[in-house]
Amino acid sequence: MYKKLVLLITGVVFLSFSLQSDFLTEQKRFQRVRTAIEQKQSILEKTLKEYKLSLQDLNILLVAYKENDLLDIYAKSVSSKTYSKLFSYKICARSGQPGPKRKQGDGQVPEGFYHIDRFNPTSNFYLSLGLNYPNTSDRIKSEKGNTGGDIFIHGSCVTIGCLPMTDDIIKEIYLLAVHAKNNGQQKIPVYIFPFKMTDSNMSTYKEKYSNDPALISFWKNLKTGYDQFMETSQEIRFSVSEKGDYVFR
Repeated sequence: MYKKLVLLITGVVFLSFSLQSDFLTEQKRFQRVRTAIEQKQSILEKTLKEYKLSLQDLNILLVAYKENDLLDIYAKSVSSKTYSKLFSYKICARSGQPGPKRKQGDGQVPEGFYHIDRFNPTSNFYLSLGLNYPNTSDRIKSEKGNTGGDIFIHGSCVTIGCLPMTDDIIKEIYLLAVHAKNNGQQKIPVYIFPFKMTDSNMSTYKEKYSNDPALISFWKNLKTGYDQFMETSQEIRFSVSEKGDYVFR
């Protein structure tokens, strides 16, 4: 009985590992992914080694600041809880204004707490990572049935509501995400803030948008999550209230 149990557990572990590893194998079928590996993998491995990390033991988390045109990449080992910032990339172009995306065609980049839910190795914008916009908060706070969708982190340097990183930089981001998913990270977090939400910046933007109390209230809600992440360097755990506000654990 004991021997059978060990064999069963071993089989389950092997199956789980195989299913995870299959994602990287599947992605390697595409020329742009193979090009990214050829051009960028050694660069990434060198940086990861400085943090005692490897592509085979990696989770990542992305933080974007719209007004700063900045995308930060954080990473940790699979078993760790705490992330370290590895890379800061310039977002190549931006559409819209500070504030969340609330309807289709408004040109806005979303603001809130998301995760990567799609990998597109044959994107019209070279490589792209899709976000789960609209999330539950967006659906509650937006016009019913008119939220829009298809928000991506992608290559190129043009955008309407997405985060374009150039073809060169997206190779690095996409490759990190592929390895993270291959390591079992099913929902890679992506936090999008209007700006670096320090107390000083909040005061500046509260004054600038004092005629929009709903926007200020929304930003205060985001800042709670921002402060939590800056303090702990750990993934934010949250739910969404009936009014669409984020409730942080």
